[in-house]
Amino acid sequence: MIEKKLSLDYEQYENGEKIVDLIEQLAGGEESAKLESLIIGDWGGAYENDSSEIVEALVRLNGKFPQLRKLFIGDMSYEECEVSWINQSNVAPLLIAYPELTSLTIKGSTELALEPAIHEKLEELIIICGGLGKQVLASISNGRFPQLKKLELYLGVEEYGFDGGLEDVLPLIEQEKFPQLTYLGLKDSEIQDEIAIALAEAPILDQLETLDLSMGTLTDKGAEALLNSSKARGLKFLDLHYHYMSDEMIAKWKQSGLNVDISDQQKYDDDEDYRYPSLTE
Repeated sequence: MIEKKLSLDYEQYENGEKIVDLIEQLAGGEESAKLESLIIGDWGGAYENDSSEIVEALVRLNGKFPQLRKLFIGDMSYEECEVSWINQSNVAPLLIAYPELTSLTIKGSTELALEPAIHEKLEELIIICGGLGKQVLASISNGRFPQLKKLELYLGVEEYGFDGGLEDVLPLIEQEKFPQLTYLGLKDSEIQDEIAIALAEAPILDQLETLDLSMGTLTDKGAEALLNSSKARGLKFLDLHYHYMSDEMIAKWKQSGLNVDISDQQKYDDDEDYRYPSLTE
């Protein structure tokens, strides 16, 4: 796969260079016609400059990237910009401009919107953040992705943008919502137990191969519901790594015969105020 990453370092940003200029240079080169994967990294001052100019440029230049299938907006390390500081925008125009796109990854959720959330061929949607707003969740659940095979959402915490509750997550797991879905990640959540309990006997598990509830505040309460679920036993893989399960619960999983990742046990504490998802700030 022909892939390209565009990013500005601090010196380039301070010298007035713009990520849009790099996009236009790429569009004007010979490799643009064959480019299959494009990664947009640090666009300079992402803590104060949003991604709207990037979205506008890629929409305007869509004819220059006829083979583009994978797009990642916001691939930057915490040294470049903390995930909770990354300013996004409405990225839905990219879905319209690139009807052949199969994968879209977004990092950062501040000011993020995905409206309208419609794409006939997208197979993979990933949003990495410290807190995902309920309006974005609603856009996805009310949208149309008939070919979506992988949905991976970092839900995060209220302090960094998660302003919803279980009622905002439940529409995503309605049966036939995503008829081709085989991987569901509702992860990095401060309500991981509630999500696990809701999913334990949800009909959507019948079509899934992988359920990813990792990186959140999962305790024995949510784990017990999954362990006792007949539907969970039909999964090929259950990802629960980074959790707050007790030693006793871990022992039960090891004896379950299920293909489950229960690594990265956090210090168990009965006080939920001292339990945090893996990725927040």
